[in-house]
Amino acid sequence: MFIPHSILTNIEFQMSLLMFVAFLGYIMSHIFKQPASVGIIVLGIIVGPSLLGLVTYTDLVASLAQLGAVVLLFAIGLEFEIEEIFKIKYLLIALSGVIVPWGLGFAVSLAFHYNFNTSVFIGTALAATSIAITAAVLEELGKLQTKAAKAILGAAIIDDILALLALAVSQQLVSGSILPVQLLISFGKAFAFLFIAIIPIRLLLRRLIIWFDTTKVTEKYPETLLILAMMVAFAFSMVAGLVGLSPVVGSFLAGVCFTGKLFKRSDIFLDGAHHLKVIFASIFFISLGVLLDARTLTMELLFFTVALAAVAVISKFLGCGISARLLGFVGKDAKIIGVGMAPRGEVCMVVALIGLSEGYITHDVYSVLILMSLITTLMAPLILRNGLYRPEKFKEVKMERKSLPFRGGW
Repeated sequence: MFIPHSILTNIEFQMSLLMFVAFLGYIMSHIFKQPASVGIIVLGIIVGPSLLGLVTYTDLVASLAQLGAVVLLFAIGLEFEIEEIFKIKYLLIALSGVIVPWGLGFAVSLAFHYNFNTSVFIGTALAATSIAITAAVLEELGKLQTKAAKAILGAAIIDDILALLALAVSQQLVSGSILPVQLLISFGKAFAFLFIAIIPIRLLLRRLIIWFDTTKVTEKYPETLLILAMMVAFAFSMVAGLVGLSPVVGSFLAGVCFTGKLFKRSDIFLDGAHHLKVIFASIFFISLGVLLDARTLTMELLFFTVALAAVAVISKFLGCGISARLLGFVGKDAKIIGVGMAPRGEVCMVVALIGLSEGYITHDVYSVLILMSLITTLMAPLILRNGLYRPEKFKEVKMERKSLPFRGGW
């Protein structure tokens, strides 16, 4: 069916189509009993350039997707206290979760006959972790408050800083000169932002919102609390981006600033954040599918993509899972941490885009990294939902069956 280009590019049509895709994604996920994010991403692939071509990665889609990631992590941050996610053992998990993927990604790229510079950037892309996907799945499964979930979020935030350092090292390595001063400056800016956001800014914001909740403005317009909080979320995201971190790290920390029952109208505030998340996070998941254009992949590139995706998952599982086990997490929690750190998502895509723009990787390699990122993004929720958390469901069903009275026959 031919649809005029003027309609396809119409903002209202694009928004209506994106919401329709999200709606179908939820229905499909329910039918197949999979995480909603998986269903929405798959439908994003179907309506994107790979198949139907109804949605392309335009500036509008990219902007809405960025907003979606920011809102999603802000809402996730509302579930956590700062003390729960910043611990030394999470730093150690993140450190091993960067070193192992970086090394293995570099090695497998050399094995496929890519040059030194390209292999370095491919390894760097594998070092990153995206917390948006795993956090959304854990929230959907009702597991956000588990020890494993807190470890994943804490390690992923630190991982983002380490990935920034890895990117800086890679850029200097391929240029032929290592400048420790520049590395320290990049590292210092990221940690300074975290420190300021966690301690003084958080205390000031909490006091501000508690005071504002007592004013006559919020008595008449309680929704202004959400407007104030979202203003802070976007400001934090902007600053995080300026210091080289993923913007979602900033929005997550903003959410943490507003954690708990700080004010009388907390329910209105939390409901508003949740509703925003449902709309914009859906567009973010769709965009991940739309980013892929499978038509650009040859059979040789496809083999490399499969190998790279396998290394991407295994390296995070080994690097984060084994270190988590050594740091005291029980077997199942260690596996959950290893799998939960596997999605590369938007962080990998940013690294890939930098490598492409600076000429260190080609468009073919860029497509491989996008597809690899998408595969890891899909695999982690599927493993978490159908493997690591599935036995608990079976156990509950089994116990329910035992409690039923025997009625005779089958």
